[in-house]
Amino acid sequence: MTLTEMLASKPPAQSELKSREEIRLRLEKDSSRLVVVDDDPTGTQTVHGIRVYMDWREETLGRAFDRKEAVFYVSTNSRAYPEAEMRGFSRELGKNLQAAANARGLRVLLASRSDSTLRGHYPSEIDALLEGYGEEPDGVILAPALFEAGRYTIDDIHWVEDASGQMLMAGETEFARDPNFGYTKSNLKEWVEEKTRGRWKKEDVLSLSLETLREKGSSGAREILLRARGGVPVILNAAAYEDIETAVMALAEAEEEGKKFVYRCAACFVKVRGGFEDRPLLTAAELGLAKGPGLVAAGSYVGKTSRQLECLFKSGSPGRYEAIELDVNRVASGGEAARAEARRAAGCADAGLRAGKTAVVYTSRAVRSSQGKEFLDFGGRVMKALCDTVRAVSVQPSFVVAKGGITSIEIARTGLGVEEAFVAGQIAKGVPLWELGPETQWPGVHYVVFPGNVGNDHTLKEVVDELGG
Repeated sequence: MTLTEMLASKPPAQSELKSREEIRLRLEKDSSRLVVVDDDPTGTQTVHGIRVYMDWREETLGRAFDRKEAVFYVSTNSRAYPEAEMRGFSRELGKNLQAAANARGLRVLLASRSDSTLRGHYPSEIDALLEGYGEEPDGVILAPALFEAGRYTIDDIHWVEDASGQMLMAGETEFARDPNFGYTKSNLKEWVEEKTRGRWKKEDVLSLSLETLREKGSSGAREILLRARGGVPVILNAAAYEDIETAVMALAEAEEEGKKFVYRCAACFVKVRGGFEDRPLLTAAELGLAKGPGLVAAGSYVGKTSRQLECLFKSGSPGRYEAIELDVNRVASGGEAARAEARRAAGCADAGLRAGKTAVVYTSRAVRSSQGKEFLDFGGRVMKALCDTVRAVSVQPSFVVAKGGITSIEIARTGLGVEEAFVAGQIAKGVPLWELGPETQWPGVHYVVFPGNVGNDHTLKEVVDELGG
């Protein structure tokens, strides 16, 4: 079934907003700041003109508040860490956030941005952030819809659109079989019960349905939100931006009446809650790029990334790309063998760039059959080797593309030394482009954060074409 067929029996989408600027002005009037704690950097895939911070010291958060910008991101990369470690730094972040905000008399709207295919540390990440922040909300808004990547929530079921336009329940996709964050339920009420291990029963979970949002509007949604108590999960059904706009208007009204919510969401919700207007995709001409060979680093292991790499290599003219496989078997145990493999790959990248080729460094495509801590430890060693490779490249590329959420944050922070970055916009649908600062390995170079599960088979090629010519 297609999205059009699925929505045929639903009321039409409609919004009471004239523009999202109303939401932004409301934030600024209330001395509020929307702080987005991002579990990998792909959460910037719908926004523009904002800053991303790579650490959460009280000093850094204070600097972010002092810039008087209504929205900013803090990238934690929590999805790459075991739960115990994630809890520790999430509590610290929450504590520092409260201290910095209280010192300036600001109200914080806290968003925990995570994966639109339901992977990540839920509910423990929200729990840890709130433990540190010292506040219990009335409700937790669950808003995983990401239209740019074909993710929709309809009748409380989360759907993923495949390449042919057919809608699949999220629990039936490859994402649900994630070695560390797998799940079986597609109905989000049942998913909550599954992920919270019965702490919240499906019958206790509240829901903003499409029927409520589209027929009763913000007043109907507000009535449901006012019923929230004790941190109850609230599912936001959404199949269009108008649905999220109606829900956000209701949220703003409920919050002004004293209700407290935190948001566990994908990037579409942040776009609306932060009052971001739509803008066209970025172009190389607009960015003022001098087209030339770039560096692509691919660590994402999902099938979509593998197909995009295959398409990139097949479509290129002879000698256009330097394909460099980073052998995960050589880096699996760490140590000198891993360092030697990174040096070899970096040398190949340098040679390719000197020859005018875009260097594409990618990890072996096979996925190891491991789970939990073993999977994360193995992934950590592979990621370290990929970052070591990027750091050892001596020829400056014209641009850098990092493929995969965890890959992009680690290469930014560890490989390139990014402390904060400016999000200029999107270079493709759901694919953000950052401008790197003076503290980085290659100041001024444009950095593309390319999620592993976004785009069709040709999108990576199209991005490289646009940036490199």
